[in-house]
Amino acid sequence: MSDRIVLHNIQLQGRHGYYDHELEAPQPFEVDVELALNLQPAGVDDDLEKSVDYGKVYDVVRQIVESTSYRLLEALAEAISHEILADFPVTEVGVRVRKPAVKLGGPLDYAGVEIWRRRSPG
Repeated sequence: MSDRIVLHNIQLQGRHGYYDHELEAPQPFEVDVELALNLQPAGVDDDLEKSVDYGKVYDVVRQIVESTSYRLLEALAEAISHEILADFPVTEVGVRVRKPAVKLGGPLDYAGVEIWRRRSPG
């Protein structure tokens, strides 16, 4: 399916990282979410009930990033994808998490992960 709702570059503060000092003070995180679902019924009828309210998706992402702590970006991305698949009628979700303030000994824009998860059949 090629229809997607996209939330690009959600900017939040969180406490996630492998090292203890990364968990002490909030640091910036950037999240992209792509939701795969059939958007034609919503587009034809101009009806939000036939789509996904991306304001509610934003709230889910914000809640997870700001209120929990994970050692790995992979775990943060999995938590976001799991919650979205549980709460919204999407067939697939893509989550990108970027950590722009990471210190790796040289210049770089960010470290990050990208995952794609599908709803389990049945």
